[in-house]
Amino acid sequence: MSATEYDAFSVESVYAELLGRAPENKMEPRMEPMFRAMEILGEPNKAAPVIHLTGTNGKTSTARILESLLLAHDLRVGRYTSPHLSKVTERISIDGEPVDDETFVRIWDEIRPYLAIVDDELVARGENRLTYFEAVTILAFAIFADAPVDVVVLEVGLGGITDATNVADGQVSVVTPISLDHTDLLGDRVEDIAAEKAGIIKAGGFLVSAVQEPGAAQILLEAARDKGVEFRFEGVEFGVEKREMGVGGQQLTIRSLAGRYEELLLPLHGAHQAQNAAVAIAALEAFLGGGEKELDVETLRAGLEKVTSPGRLEVVRSSPTIVVDAAHNPHGVRAAAEAIKEVFGFTRLVLVVGILAEKDAEAMLIELREAYGDLVEDVCLTQSTSPRAIPAGELGQLALTAGFADEDLYATEKLDDALEWAVGRADATEDFGGGGVLVTGSITLVAEARTLLGKS
Repeated sequence: MSATEYDAFSVESVYAELLGRAPENKMEPRMEPMFRAMEILGEPNKAAPVIHLTGTNGKTSTARILESLLLAHDLRVGRYTSPHLSKVTERISIDGEPVDDETFVRIWDEIRPYLAIVDDELVARGENRLTYFEAVTILAFAIFADAPVDVVVLEVGLGGITDATNVADGQVSVVTPISLDHTDLLGDRVEDIAAEKAGIIKAGGFLVSAVQEPGAAQILLEAARDKGVEFRFEGVEFGVEKREMGVGGQQLTIRSLAGRYEELLLPLHGAHQAQNAAVAIAALEAFLGGGEKELDVETLRAGLEKVTSPGRLEVVRSSPTIVVDAAHNPHGVRAAAEAIKEVFGFTRLVLVVGILAEKDAEAMLIELREAYGDLVEDVCLTQSTSPRAIPAGELGQLALTAGFADEDLYATEKLDDALEWAVGRADATEDFGGGGVLVTGSITLVAEARTLLGKS
C-alpha cells in the first residue's frame, strides 16, 4: 500500500471514529467539556489570536474572504469552517489549503487519549461523550497550535453561547446577517437568535456586524456595551458604496472603518457576497489596527482576487450551465436568486432541490417560487444520501403546498436521475443556450452534485 493510500485510509478511519460520536446536528448546549479538554491539552485555544464569526448566512464565505486577506498580509492563517463539501479535512485549513492527511491523522492520534479522559469524566457524570463537532473543534485547535499559525479564523457551528468554538476568546467578533434558522434550538424570533449569537462577544474584543434587523441589531449593541466592547455596524460606519459587474465577479468600492477602497475585484457573484467582503475588510481593519489604520489597497486587491467559495453560486458545468448553491434557508434562497438573475442571462431555469429535515422546507420552497417567478417552469425534488434528508416524495408534496403546479414537478430519490432530468429540460428551451440548472437546498445535496459532476 502506498503512502498516499495509507494516508487516505487513515483519514477515513479517523472520520469514521468521529462519526461514531453524537452527530453534527445533535450539538450539546454545554461548554464545560470544551474548557476541560483545552485545560488538559495546554490551552491550544489561546495559542493564536482569533477572529470569531457567527450569523445565519454568509459565515463561510466571509471566513474565506478574511483568510485570503490575512494571507495577503503575510500572516499564517488557520481557518475552521463547517460543514465540509467532500472531505473532512476541508474544515481545518492552514494557509488556504485543507490540512494535509498526515497532520490530521498524527494530531488526532496525539490527542485521542486526552479526549478519552474527558469522555470518561462525562460518562461518569451521566452525560454524553464529546460530540462529533466538539471533537473536531478540539482537533482544529490542536492542529493550529501545532502549525503554529499567526491567527485563527473561527466559524461557529451553531449559535454562539454554547457552541464548541466559544471556548476561544475572539479578538474580533464578526456577526453576519441573522435570520430565522435552527428555530428549534435557537428560538423563533430574530431577537432570540441574536442573543445566542451575541455570546461570542468577549470583553476586550471588537464587534463588527453586518446590517441586521432592528431587533437583532439592538441585542448585539446591548451585548457589546455590556462587555465594554467597541462596535461597528454595516450601514452606519462601513459598507459597500459602489458595485459593478466585472469579468468573473464584481468590482467594488467599499467605505470601511479607516479608509475608502476602490477598484476591488471580488471573484464572487451577488450583492450578498459584496456585503460579505465589506464585513471581512472591516474585521481585518479591526484586527490589524483597531479600526483606525488604513489598509494598503494593493494588498487588499491581491487578497480579494484569490478568494474562492466552493458551493456558493459555483458554476460546475456548461452547456447547459449548472450552478450549485448551498442556500439552506429562505434568506439564503432570496440572496442567491437576486444574484442569479443579475449575473446569468437565463431565459429558463430548472431547479433541483433537496432539503434537510430540520429546515423550514415549505418556507424555502415558497421563497424559491416567489423569487424566481416565471423564470422557473420545471422543478425536480430530490434528496441527498444524508439520513436527515427529506424524502423526495414528501418534498414534492410540500412543493404543491408552496404553490408550485403539479405539472411542473418531478420527484426522484436519486440525484443522478435528477440531474439528468434537469439537464434535459434545460436543453429543451427554445432559446438555445438560455437554459440553466440550479442545484440548491442543502450543503449535502450540493456536495454530492459537485462530486457527480466531477468538481471534487
